[in-house]
Amino acid sequence: MSRPKRSSGMENHDGANGAMIALQQVAKTYEMGELEVVAVSGVDLTIQRGEFVAIIGPSGSGKTTLLNLIGCLDKPTSGSYYLAGQNVGAMRDRQLSRLRGQEIGFVFQNYSLLQRDSALHNVQVPHYYAEGKGDRPRALALLERVGLAHRAKHRPLELSGGEQQRVAIARALMNAPSLLLADEPTGNLDSKSGGSLMDLLTELNEKDGLTIIMVTHDPAVSARARRVVSMMDGRVQEDTGPDPRVAQAP
Repeated sequence: MSRPKRSSGMENHDGANGAMIALQQVAKTYEMGELEVVAVSGVDLTIQRGEFVAIIGPSGSGKTTLLNLIGCLDKPTSGSYYLAGQNVGAMRDRQLSRLRGQEIGFVFQNYSLLQRDSALHNVQVPHYYAEGKGDRPRALALLERVGLAHRAKHRPLELSGGEQQRVAIARALMNAPSLLLADEPTGNLDSKSGGSLMDLLTELNEKDGLTIIMVTHDPAVSARARRVVSMMDGRVQEDTGPDPRVAQAP
């Protein structure tokens, strides 16, 4: 279900040594009045293309902040971050927006679907932002891929939670991203729906080679990933290491 990738128009650098993601001493601090809150502190993390990584940790451990940094939704306070060889910290907001639209698909716990629109329209939304128009054939093909072609005309309230999350995954794939970020993707689902969703993510990783990074608090869900990164107090406490299936960058 891939399409030819568009050039981002931004020069690649070799600071990431060919890795999909390379964070070097990344920190993120928020100012709350006179108080400084360190959400992420001194994180070094390298993720190769094709890995399936789960980020786990208790509430307040920094895992969601780290995911937001990886997703270019926020910038590090210090340290460096390379995504697909591009120095994220040196980019302006417009460049970051373009990079997000071309390279990254997002899946959230609450689905974040447009309630008044059909599943088909929801899937096309990223294409409207990127190209100024929809792509109905591709959206239908993606809905078929996630098993929901027969529900294309239904609105979110007419779909189960598991179906809504599948629509959200199809939407995340609309612009053929190289990276999928999922924040508690099974958090609002029952165990059966959550298991089916994880089967889909596993298939996208193993058959399509999609790089997936997922935040979860559920041990059963993190066990489905090929690599687990544990966070505590804004730092990486444990990392099971790169997926041996994925060739390391030179």
